Amino acid sequence: MRNYSLSHLSDAALRRDLKEQSRKETGLTAWVLAHIAEFQERRLYREDGYASMYAWCVGELGYCEQAAYKRINAARVALRFPVIFAMLAEGRLTLSAVVALSAHLIESNAEDLLAAAAAKTVREIEQLLAERFPRPDLATVIQSLAPASSPAPDLDQLSSRRVDGNEARPGLVPAEVPRPRVTPLAPQRSALQTTIDQETRDLLRRAQDLLGHEIAASDVATVLDRTVRWSWSSAGGRPDGGAPDASVSQGWRSEHSAAAQRRRMRRGACRRQVCRLPSRTRARRSLEFDHVHAFAREGRATVGNIRLRCRAHNRLEAERTFGTEFMRHKQEGPSSAAPAT
Repeated sequence: MRNYSLSHLSDAALRRDLKEQSRKETGLTAWVLAHIAEFQERRLYREDGYASMYAWCVGELGYCEQAAYKRINAARVALRFPVIFAMLAEGRLTLSAVVALSAHLIESNAEDLLAAAAAKTVREIEQLLAERFPRPDLATVIQSLAPASSPAPDLDQLSSRRVDGNEARPGLVPAEVPRPRVTPLAPQRSALQTTIDQETRDLLRRAQDLLGHEIAASDVATVLDRTVRWSWSSAGGRPDGGAPDASVSQGWRSEHSAAAQRRRMRRGACRRQVCRLPSRTRARRSLEFDHVHAFAREGRATVGNIRLRCRAHNRLEAERTFGTEFMRHKQEGPSSAAPAT
């Protein structure tokens, strides 16, 4: 049996091996899709007693329903536009990206659309599609959700549904709990889907009532826009979109800094809402105030001793300063608060 423990690898070797295995994985995914496409073309699943390629992938390959649907969908599209196989193998497209593009790819736009989507994330591709194929705004709907106790779908019935040509798509099987999601619809327009608790729903109703003299209660989008803008400006954000203090203040622990210093740091954070350490991602979310000389080691909360870092870099520096085991103990102990760095 193969030993999967990699604790003996150095950091450099682990990073190198992970990248290499990832490259192999993308190439293997392209080959799997090519086999699925040809297997489906020959309808070999029927010889094994399955009504569809989808049922065969679930029953014979052990894929979950969504994994089977995504691979069949991507294989079908790649069979029409073979360059997709190469783009998958080279890592220029992901499986999810191909699925997102599949509904819009036709002979006349395939070359241009695939080139525009190359090396983009799924979210970036969704924005690209929203710009090129704008959709109308969604109707505003607020409804109560039933308890998440629905029975699991009958796999026998599910596997009998066809997924090619005139088959029902397994992706339409309702999920038990919808995930929060912001989906681009058109340039400058996005759809928001999320689940809120009763207290938040009551607060939304109160905001609708308070703004009812100028905004129709049914215009939830404008009510949300108004309340978000108010929160933004109250937290120190600028009209031009500079970051408010709230988005970067989680690591700010000092009780000794003067109000003037906090205001200066807030203005600085608004001007440079990005982690300053070298990184390909240039993190702009979960930014925190970090002490250059650790606060727990008598570092002062002055403007000169404060910098912006993303949460990952902030925690990495804390581990370097206080030790990995110490930080793990602090995070797993009764109090998860780590010493301010």
